[in-house]
Amino acid sequence: MATKAAPKKGATKVNLKSELKNRFGFASFKDEQQQIIQSILGGTDTFVIMPTGGGKSLCYQLPALVSEGVALVISPLIALMKNQVDLVRSYSNDDSIAHFMNSSLNKGQLKEVKEDLMKGGTKLLYVAPETLTKAANVEFLKTLPISFIAVDEAHCISEWGHDFRPEYRKIRQIVEEIDPSLNIIALTATATPKVQDDIQKNLELKKPNIFISSFNRTNLHYSIVPKKGQEKTIRHMVKFIKGMKGKSGIIYTLNRKSTEDLATLLEANGVKAVAYHAGLDAKTRAKRQDLFLMGDVDVIVATIAFGMGIDKPDIRFVIHYNLPKSIENYYQETGRAGRDGLEGKCVLYFSNKDLQKLEHLMRQKPLSEREMGTQLIDEMVAYSESSNCRRKVLLHYFGEEYDDSACNEKCDNCQNPKEKIDVKDTVFCVLTAIKQLKEKFAVTYVVDIVLGRNNSQIQSFKHDQLKCFSNGAEFEMDDHFWFSLVRQMMIEGLIQKDIEEYGVLKLTKTGKDFLKKPYTLKLALNHKFEDTDDEGGEDYAEAKSEPSALDPELLQDLMDLRKKVATEKGVQPWVVFDENSLNEMATMYPTSVEELSKISGVSEGKARKYGRKFLAHIDDYVDANNVVKPEDFVMKSVVNKSGKKVYIIQSIDKKIPLEDIASGKSMKMDELFQEMETIVQSGTKLDIDYTLEDFVDEYDVEDIFEYFNDSDSGDIDEAFDTLQENDISLEQIQLVRIKYLSEVAN
Repeated sequence: MATKAAPKKGATKVNLKSELKNRFGFASFKDEQQQIIQSILGGTDTFVIMPTGGGKSLCYQLPALVSEGVALVISPLIALMKNQVDLVRSYSNDDSIAHFMNSSLNKGQLKEVKEDLMKGGTKLLYVAPETLTKAANVEFLKTLPISFIAVDEAHCISEWGHDFRPEYRKIRQIVEEIDPSLNIIALTATATPKVQDDIQKNLELKKPNIFISSFNRTNLHYSIVPKKGQEKTIRHMVKFIKGMKGKSGIIYTLNRKSTEDLATLLEANGVKAVAYHAGLDAKTRAKRQDLFLMGDVDVIVATIAFGMGIDKPDIRFVIHYNLPKSIENYYQETGRAGRDGLEGKCVLYFSNKDLQKLEHLMRQKPLSEREMGTQLIDEMVAYSESSNCRRKVLLHYFGEEYDDSACNEKCDNCQNPKEKIDVKDTVFCVLTAIKQLKEKFAVTYVVDIVLGRNNSQIQSFKHDQLKCFSNGAEFEMDDHFWFSLVRQMMIEGLIQKDIEEYGVLKLTKTGKDFLKKPYTLKLALNHKFEDTDDEGGEDYAEAKSEPSALDPELLQDLMDLRKKVATEKGVQPWVVFDENSLNEMATMYPTSVEELSKISGVSEGKARKYGRKFLAHIDDYVDANNVVKPEDFVMKSVVNKSGKKVYIIQSIDKKIPLEDIASGKSMKMDELFQEMETIVQSGTKLDIDYTLEDFVDEYDVEDIFEYFNDSDSGDIDEAFDTLQENDISLEQIQLVRIKYLSEVAN
């Protein structure tokens, strides 16, 4: 059946500014939006590259609304479709104006969508590429008057893109089946020159009007922070987020477990945060996304499954806890900050271990995908290690030149520039090697030639006989210098990397001119991040605060106060707060219940039960001595193996035998007792009377209780020294001490 082609409506017949105001409430277009819309309405294929937040969606939504028929919008993500449909409907009093077709619809819902489409009131139909490839859907679409085709996230069509989707390769074929005369608008936020070429070729755009906006997001601040151990990294992150004072932000991590652990840790430190990843069911994901969009939570910790099409303009920061897989991913994800034009901060934590994780994941891919993926990762690493203006490096990657004097210290490298050194002779050395190698080799091979490394590959090509072989050895520079130099030479336009030929280095006209007439050139070397990331997997629970200077005068005051409170309560001083807790109080100066409950060994319940006098004294002490409290107040760690703690508490509530509880988590009994003691010390009661008689005689329980009532220290080893003559074991003392703490301290 032939498609009922929608009549073309020329741009001259529509008052676009009036339509913009009436339909969307905007008084004027942004940048090239109006020219793009006129191009579509004029019946011309159109290719749009516009950064996140630039208003890409409106470029096809408005022409769809003013054209006859329905515009077919091909979009890669179900969540993205729903958001876009909801947004379009919010501007209209008729929900049938926009629909989507994808696998989330049941038969009844799909029937309703098709009925609305047949009535002719629908102007925008969003479809997933997988839906579009089904023969039945193609036949149905042939019956509709289609105004034009919009291909959103068009970079998915390219194998060199960061989100390659094989189904996108079939779009042109399906358009031919529906109606070959249909015009196409392709849109993306991130596309290198290579990807741009791929998109145009695969969609077979006919003499398209091409609109490329600047990739420069002037309101974003970019910085790279080296991971110097898991503890310090998380501490730095928590301090940064708390410094943002309740503003919205996204943290991207590499895997699902990381999102859950980080979100839990942030919550423990007073940050409203939730995790978001593909492992959650659709209802939970939708709920958490809405919480973030509505401002009920400040931070969403997510895998890359979150963010595409999310219309939240006031995101103030984006943090990458792990190295992104490509600059395209990084650029698109950081682009979700500051879409309202106000400042957004983009922080990336870099470590060589993250790089190793990505390389390990890449080994599981097919060879061709592995080679391309490796190059994309290499570019991301080069960006991270660069000492150049971050903007200059980013924009260079996307084929845009940039004068870094305009950065205005909106990146870490421009705020803290490295010293530049004269590299005239070494640049000449590299250019000479590339030329003599006939521009057929990548950076590692070129560096090996320059340094005179006579390996088997070089010998097989007889390149050890070239004049340039070993020309760089005389400079006595290490590999870091030469790799840095090559990267800087690319950014300066002296050489370029041919990505289609897997990174082969080529001379540019500027590079050839330099060889003819060398001139003084000063460049800064890349940052050299030492591998100080001592992570033991993704277990954030081990993160603890590093100590500041302990205040001995305050500590003595607190110890005296503890003795007084203990006397009033009729308990031993160590029952109130142990010495570690007092040491932290004398270091971090907590003056509220919230701050006190972040001290190790102090739960909120314990802080409220015993803390009032301590807080009042610390507050007075701070005022009297003009104490400046540490800005990064002690970070409350999430208890390691928190799931094990919950398991123990629930099991004891169910009166399960202790041996069974221990075996259920492959613990030894002393490990179980240690976990139980930690639980009661932090303020949670455990009723173990049901099992105590299995381990300890009731008279021994009385003796142990009496000992701890009289003990000044509560030390378990001292207790054992005293009580062992009564044939009381260390294990029995541990268990009764748990009962004692649970009843007396809580």
